[in-house]
Amino acid sequence: MAGSALFEMENMEAPANTGGELLRSHVTNTKKSLRHRVLLLLNVLALGMGSTAGPLLTRFYFLHGGSKRWLSSWLETAGWPLLILPLYLSYRKKPNRENHITLKLFLACCGIGILTGADDFLYAYGLSFLPLSTASVLIASHLGFTAGFAFLLVKQKFSPFSVNSIVLLTASSVLLAFHTSGDRPLGVTSRQYVVGFVLTVGAAALYGFVIPLIELTYKKTKRPITYTLVMEMQFVMSVSATAFCTVGMLINGDFQALHREAEGFRLGKIDYSMALVWAAVAWQLFFIGVFGVTRMVSSLFSGVIIAVAIPGTEVLAVVLFDENFSAEKGMALVLALWGFASYLYGEYYCYLQLRPPNVPKQHNMPESPSEAAHTHQPVNDL
Repeated sequence: MAGSALFEMENMEAPANTGGELLRSHVTNTKKSLRHRVLLLLNVLALGMGSTAGPLLTRFYFLHGGSKRWLSSWLETAGWPLLILPLYLSYRKKPNRENHITLKLFLACCGIGILTGADDFLYAYGLSFLPLSTASVLIASHLGFTAGFAFLLVKQKFSPFSVNSIVLLTASSVLLAFHTSGDRPLGVTSRQYVVGFVLTVGAAALYGFVIPLIELTYKKTKRPITYTLVMEMQFVMSVSATAFCTVGMLINGDFQALHREAEGFRLGKIDYSMALVWAAVAWQLFFIGVFGVTRMVSSLFSGVIIAVAIPGTEVLAVVLFDENFSAEKGMALVLALWGFASYLYGEYYCYLQLRPPNVPKQHNMPESPSEAAHTHQPVNDL
């Protein structure tokens, strides 16, 4: 009898222990989900701030006497030393060696870095001739290129909401394109304006290819995509892009002309230096956000965040640089915000469709071990 009672007690305790383990697993998963959301929010904020402050500081440089396009493109990735501290802190935790970058991945990141450097030069060259409000709208066309290349490279699936978002955000760009004829800055010839227009669209197309290429690199790697690995990949990409632009600066003689340009900067040497430093910081935040958001969500979502930041950039350009804010720009702002809201609603709708239904809790005491086991099965759904 004692042996039988002990056997029954062990059977009764097993489900309770299993339920406790499931509950602990559920709590752990909840904490991981919270960390994931917080990290995603930080990356979105970095991407939003970088995609707004970077162009503003770059245009500020050109408006007040700066003229070195290779220097401007160099600044877009020259903030890579900011990655050293988070990498050092990550290495102190002694991560698994298998999570580090491989030679094949290193070479892939070098290739992406060179493409990024070329894209930076196209953007800097175009922005030197165009008002920021116009250049920002042209850059918004990258979302269409991102969607197309994401479909080809990573087989991106589109919901009706994401398609609607792409159409609205692209329409906001097209709408402003009809108003560009009256936006030519003083001192810029018609030919220079056309060159700036074409190069900016080229920069949008090239970066629309680079972002899905980053996502493809994540998918092709056979290693776990950890925080350390993402930082290493971004570090290699930024250094490669900076090296590419450094060669351009050396050929163009930009390093020798820096002192002379600082002397002639309208706001003085200190403001010149601060503009360069903060431009490098802002653009590095941009790339941190791109790598993080692409890893955690998708390249398409990165493109949406960049596109939705453009109206804010336009408003700030009007306020800070006294650029015209026409009715077309106001309508483009509304379309961009509408497109972003459509994308967010689509993501929320998909989340509701994929979320498992809630299972009601059972409070009654089970009458047998089999019923007890059945009662503790839905603990994961708490």
